[in-house]
Amino acid sequence: MDLAGKVAIVTGGASGLGRATVEAYVAKGAKVAIFDMNEANANEVIGNLGADNVGFWNVNVADESSVKEAVDGVVAKFGAVHICNNFAGIGSACKTLSKKGVHPMDDYMKVINVNLVGTFNVSRFAAEKMADNDPINSDGGRGVIINTASIAGMEGQVGQLAYSASKGGVIGMTLPMARDLASYGVRVNTIVPGLIHTPLFETIPEQAYKSLENSVCYPRRLGQPSEIAHLSVFIAENDYLNGECIRLDGAIRMQPR
Repeated sequence: MDLAGKVAIVTGGASGLGRATVEAYVAKGAKVAIFDMNEANANEVIGNLGADNVGFWNVNVADESSVKEAVDGVVAKFGAVHICNNFAGIGSACKTLSKKGVHPMDDYMKVINVNLVGTFNVSRFAAEKMADNDPINSDGGRGVIINTASIAGMEGQVGQLAYSASKGGVIGMTLPMARDLASYGVRVNTIVPGLIHTPLFETIPEQAYKSLENSVCYPRRLGQPSEIAHLSVFIAENDYLNGECIRLDGAIRMQPR
């Protein structure tokens, strides 16, 4: 896919991995719709990249009507949807059972609803719009969905139960969704990040940060959002990449703690 002139939806696009991907897409000539709930951050991105290139929709990804209206709005503003990146997500730290009691169901469901249900919710409405596109290549391709999981979906640590379940679900959706959408010319892939340096890491003590860096096999550092964005661009551009979950993690394998 040639990204010039294409239209991308990026959930969680106002910060972190999503913001880096928005910037990478615009640099390639794409128009981008940010789906987020942080309007101030989104406006900063728009100020840097231009209102002609980037739009903002205040979206709760787990809410059906919120997503449907926003996706309709993207088509009204930019004319189509060719790419959908799902980065929006939340985490939690709670064991199945601890001295405080059992894992609260509300906390579990909140993570599942945002990370797993939200990813599915945005993907299905984006796919519906992609199916309306004229083919953009000789293979009959019409679009690509790029979801975001985590190595926690494969090697969840103590206290990551809800987060790991949600990300494992995203990994599990990848191939069936790719098969579901093949007849429409829509590819589906999932990025599986390791430890990526987002603003969250600015708040932890240096000793803890160094310990995290040292847990990575090579290169012995945290990944950068720009490296996730680079992979997103590659996935979008490579028309033969489909149904894959790609780890970007410096060969780390997470231990129980």
